[in-house]
Amino acid sequence: MNGSIKVPTSGQTQLVDITSEVQTAVSDCKINEGFVIVYVAHTTAGITINENADPSVKSDILMHLDEMVPQSGKFRHAEGNSPAHIKASLMGSSATVFIAEGRLCLGTWQGIYFCEFDGPRSRKVWLKIIEG
Repeated sequence: MNGSIKVPTSGQTQLVDITSEVQTAVSDCKINEGFVIVYVAHTTAGITINENADPSVKSDILMHLDEMVPQSGKFRHAEGNSPAHIKASLMGSSATVFIAEGRLCLGTWQGIYFCEFDGPRSRKVWLKIIEG
């Protein structure tokens, strides 16, 4: 099954928990075993899996990415969003999650995050759900 979910963002940088939307797509497919690939086709956004219990983890990730790749750096890219491209590369553009008994196989504290680095925007995340 191929599908997508829309992810609106409200800030320049933001981590959006999309776990429930991905689980809904998996449940709608009625697949018992398999995996889902979560992919973002944007060069200034990413996908990651991380803790979703403590909201300070999201702010820590964003804060340290900003320290590693400051907006004020020397960049040649004329659009002014070079930090967004670099952060997206650091996070990656996809994640693969196993499905067992119709549920995402995530750890107790794990969630799937859309990573916005050039917002606010309305983005699309692609899902490929494969049975087996």
